[in-house]
Amino acid sequence: MFEEGQLYSPVTESEDGQVTVHLSADHPGFADEAYRKRRNDIAQLALRWEPGTPVPDVGYNDDEHRVWQTVSRELRPKHEKLAIREYVEALDAVGLPTEYVPSLDEVSERIEPLTGFRYVPAPGLVPLRQFYGSLSDKIFHSTQYVRHPDQPLYTPEPDIVHEVIGHGHLLATPTFSELHRLTGEATHRLKDEDNLRFLSKVFWFSVEFGVVMEDSELKAYGAGILSSYGEIDEFRDMELRPLNLVEMGTADYDITHYQPVLYRAESLDEVREVVGGFLKTCTDDSIEEMRREHVLA
Repeated sequence: MFEEGQLYSPVTESEDGQVTVHLSADHPGFADEAYRKRRNDIAQLALRWEPGTPVPDVGYNDDEHRVWQTVSRELRPKHEKLAIREYVEALDAVGLPTEYVPSLDEVSERIEPLTGFRYVPAPGLVPLRQFYGSLSDKIFHSTQYVRHPDQPLYTPEPDIVHEVIGHGHLLATPTFSELHRLTGEATHRLKDEDNLRFLSKVFWFSVEFGVVMEDSELKAYGAGILSSYGEIDEFRDMELRPLNLVEMGTADYDITHYQPVLYRAESLDEVREVVGGFLKTCTDDSIEEMRREHVLA
């Protein structure tokens, strides 16, 4: 999940238990009081949820279902053309509904038999250590709100479309379910917060915004690209660099714009070897050495 994206709409709870999602003034739903109340109510359900109990029923409304229908309809042909083969195969294996927004429990029921991953609700920002660490137990923290209906093909933050259509199908694949899990194991090994941020940036430029050559074509495997109606059409025109863990782990990026620099792998085997190898072996010492070499260079 995008830490920066969630900071865009932080969630607070007052002493009297009132939960508020703070939307930026340029958010599509900022002036829509009904939408803001809906966001607050959904966040409160997640805050009140107890592990081990069913995910609270959000009770999606007609507007929210229509957004899901629109995104599902518009993204599928783009996935067929521009997504990696594993992801396209997962679309059919998972078989998400296209006519209504599925509950997180329904998503879990479809993915868990394939790779063991299940979803739990998040009101908004989940601290890096908690979010990434839970991946080792095959738990994925997900928002439940739906983007504003006036802009069904755009969101300034990760909503359930991103969390499920993007990450959910990756979590159903052999390669990327394992990369998510390895990210969790790596998180538990890292004690230094700067090194955890390095890890999160490697995750960002691979699992969130990764691209790879497949069948002599550039394809997307990052959840941020695969869940974005606009960005999936633009990624082939961005600056492409070879996989470089030090660059990826130290680069700055802006979540509010399309990513201008992407790191291209020459094959999924390279993703498994370079990114997967890093996740399997990284420690505080090894990351600090990588960061020192970057400064000296």
